[in-house]
Amino acid sequence: MIPLSPPLIRLIEHLSSHGIKPVLVGGFVRDTFTGHLTHDIDIELYGVTSIESLETLLTPFGKLGLYGKSFGVLKLSYGEYSIDFSPPRTESKHGFGHKGFEMVWFNSLDFTEAARRRDFTINAIGYDPLTQTLLDPFGGVDDLKNKRLRCVDPHTFVDDPLRVLRAVQFAARYELTCDQELLVLCRKMIAEGAFDELPKERIFEEFKKLLLQSTHPSIGMELLREMGGLRFFAPLDRFEDTPQERTSHPEGSVWIHTLMAIDTMASMRTGEWQKDMALLLAVLLHDIGKPDTTIIENGILNAPKHAGMGVEIAQVWLNRITEDKALVARILPLIRYHGQPRKLYQAKANDREILNLSTHVCIDDLILVAKADFFGRAFNGEKPKRYEAGEWLRERADALGVLFEPPSPLLMGRDLIGLGLTPSEKFKTILENAYNAQLDQEFNTHDQALKWLNFCLKSDKL
Repeated sequence: MIPLSPPLIRLIEHLSSHGIKPVLVGGFVRDTFTGHLTHDIDIELYGVTSIESLETLLTPFGKLGLYGKSFGVLKLSYGEYSIDFSPPRTESKHGFGHKGFEMVWFNSLDFTEAARRRDFTINAIGYDPLTQTLLDPFGGVDDLKNKRLRCVDPHTFVDDPLRVLRAVQFAARYELTCDQELLVLCRKMIAEGAFDELPKERIFEEFKKLLLQSTHPSIGMELLREMGGLRFFAPLDRFEDTPQERTSHPEGSVWIHTLMAIDTMASMRTGEWQKDMALLLAVLLHDIGKPDTTIIENGILNAPKHAGMGVEIAQVWLNRITEDKALVARILPLIRYHGQPRKLYQAKANDREILNLSTHVCIDDLILVAKADFFGRAFNGEKPKRYEAGEWLRERADALGVLFEPPSPLLMGRDLIGLGLTPSEKFKTILENAYNAQLDQEFNTHDQALKWLNFCLKSDKL
């Protein structure tokens, strides 16, 4: 028996009183067995005569939206719940890509046949709330208990290329082992160009679930490697063959280090998805320049300038999976400067260097990425309990007021006009010089800035 809230019971009883049999399906049922809480519910409705009659029945419960006439799906916002209502249906592939399907309604279809169209057995579990009966024709509950990911029907699974990436993120989120038959299917689909059919926004959504909802995203990334899928996300496919110096990276290759680092970053997620997505992608890609820069110098492995070179490579990589320019702009500086906390700490950098760094990257984000990089490895000897470079930089940046953003300019164009200067192209140069002087701490207040400006104008130093 799956416990339901009183509002859901009222809705179900209302539908039943009008001759409609509701069956709860998908993630809500699955997550009952995994301990995950969700307010997104899918309900299949048996006995619906028309969308219009269903709309009439549901309107008193909240805001309705119809999407996909061929799908016949009604979305209801009902209190804290977001509920999708749909009739039982089958799907058949008739075109290219993730959306190339023809939907056929069968209101009298039994649950087993309706569930056959689903991707994985763990998603093909249903619950009849009227009889309080679990419907599990494909053994999804046992698969959850045994930590196993299996497809429902291998013949129809291959019709949807997105299912490969869904396998990756489900394996990571629920820490499942991919069934051998499913692994072979996914390898075949990838080899035949499955990812080429997918729009970038769909790829991004699956990466988003993988990175934001997994305790160990490495499970999904390693499965993607086993499937042969890293070639599509090159140069990630070269990480495994890129060695690192054992003194600093006893764990081995760039691939192993990257997996350890993204798991470390996942343990530090903030709960703000845009920030977490930027941090996790930055960690995933922070060494993307190493395959092209790793050399042996005096018998020691090194990857000089890999951070700088990695920025351009990462930008191309990110542009293949997202159109979110703000996200990309947030990630790239984190890749470029991910080694700076350690370098500045070792050099006991002055305030000017920290102030300058804040103009290029969010230092708070940078410290988290660098911390994941630091702890995302093996250690020769006892593992450190603290990331001293990050603690030092956080304290210094916080004291300077630049932990989250650079200092605001103390001098503005209105100050120049106030001194009798006429607006011109020279304003930009004067203000840039003034800001650099501010970063050099030649002045720290607005009054000091005006004195500095007067002096420079009189001595013609601008």
